[in-house]
Amino acid sequence: MVEQYPSIAQCAVLATAFKVLLFPAYTSTDFEVHRNWLALTYSLPVRQWYYENTSEWTLDYPPAFAYFEWLLAQVAQFVDPGIVNVANLGYSSWQAIYFQRTTVILAELLLTYALNCYVRSSAPSTKQTSYAAALSVLLSPALLIIDHIHFQYNGFLYGILILSLVWARKPSDRLTSGLLFALLLCLKHIYLYLAPAYFIYLLRVYCLSSKKTMGIHLGNCLRLGSGLALTFGPVFGPFIYWGQLDQMRSRLFPFARGLCHAYWAPNIWSMYSFTDRVLLLMAPSLGFAFDETAINSVTRGMVGDTSFACLPSITPKITFVLTLISQTPSLIKLFLRPSWETFVGAVTLCGYSSFLFGWHVHEKAVLLIIVPFSLLALEDRRYLGAFRPLAVAGHVSLFPLLFTAAEFPVKTVYTVFWLVLFLLVFDRLTPVPSRPRVFLLDRFSLLYTTVSIPLIVYCSLVHQLVLGERYEFVPLMFTSSYSAIGVVGSWIGFLVVYFTS
Repeated sequence: MVEQYPSIAQCAVLATAFKVLLFPAYTSTDFEVHRNWLALTYSLPVRQWYYENTSEWTLDYPPAFAYFEWLLAQVAQFVDPGIVNVANLGYSSWQAIYFQRTTVILAELLLTYALNCYVRSSAPSTKQTSYAAALSVLLSPALLIIDHIHFQYNGFLYGILILSLVWARKPSDRLTSGLLFALLLCLKHIYLYLAPAYFIYLLRVYCLSSKKTMGIHLGNCLRLGSGLALTFGPVFGPFIYWGQLDQMRSRLFPFARGLCHAYWAPNIWSMYSFTDRVLLLMAPSLGFAFDETAINSVTRGMVGDTSFACLPSITPKITFVLTLISQTPSLIKLFLRPSWETFVGAVTLCGYSSFLFGWHVHEKAVLLIIVPFSLLALEDRRYLGAFRPLAVAGHVSLFPLLFTAAEFPVKTVYTVFWLVLFLLVFDRLTPVPSRPRVFLLDRFSLLYTTVSIPLIVYCSLVHQLVLGERYEFVPLMFTSSYSAIGVVGSWIGFLVVYFTS
């Protein structure tokens, strides 16, 4: 077998060198969030972790991630004792910044390993396309923006997800795949949205017979059940013993927050919010009633802020039902045709559903779609046609995370370079499908990509030069609404390909 050059590891070394140069870059509130978690896990007994509220950035991840922060804190205390002081609100010494950014890079080594496993596990005929897909994830502008500038640990977490997906390929590794995904749930609960696909897949290929009778493999069921108990038990067991599940649930699932985040994530609800704003402007001339109390509240991500001026308000129950309904068709297909490709497609569609219809979705959650879809994007040109608008929309939607002038060239040049390079490479490598491509989807993808350039120029430069501080929400609204069209269009395209393949 001919080794790919440069290798995944070599590209990771080069990417790391670039990320180190970004250590002095802008630090968001998420940086202080994680510093505070280092402090509270180090300074307080475990049973106080989910009650500590000295900082407004309270612990709202599952216990396994808190244990991860505790491990980092054991090193942080020697780097700078101020990092692990709970009372040091807003603490950001250069030692703290460099330490925390270094931990992100080191944790991301797991992503490098997972992508290398993905390429090695691919069939010889798809080795080149798998290599290209792996590099696109490793060098993703989304991970650069979210993790290495804005600050989070998504590379580490998605490394676990990819490794779990890779292990799901081999029958001998499927139990390990399921348990690894269970560990991922213990680290970050957003992956619960993908759990239905894992449940159906493991049920069908591990717990039930592949024969038409679908007999139950009792031994496999016992192994999976005991493995899950051994995974979740040590993580959640102490908190169950202390009677803290309700307190933990209130932290992990804060439904009191508004439908949309402060910056509308590009989903169905951003389009709904945009429509409400347009109707509000038209209401006086059209003569229909509107809720005056909601004029200034649509929707800033504030606690309890879920009101709309003209359209009906949306409740968490509505978003849950819509998410479940939109996931169900892909899960039915997965149950009937439980191949690995169908499984990854179902995981992707579960990601789409949660992002498009979920409650209080953050723009960063678009990675739930981009990462698993990247593993399928080069299957054939029909999938690639659906991937293009997602790649553009998903990355452009992240630009408002970095609003300082110094980071503008980094996010723009790097993202544009990545899009041009990988979309051209994908276009050259992706095989022609046996079924005809969707004409409208191809034209939509081309038109959508073309519009992104003037949009970026206006939102990043022209608006500020012409209008200054006036109508400051307009660029965010345009970016979110434009990106939502791309994500929805991509979702429709993926549905067509998935159910006709």
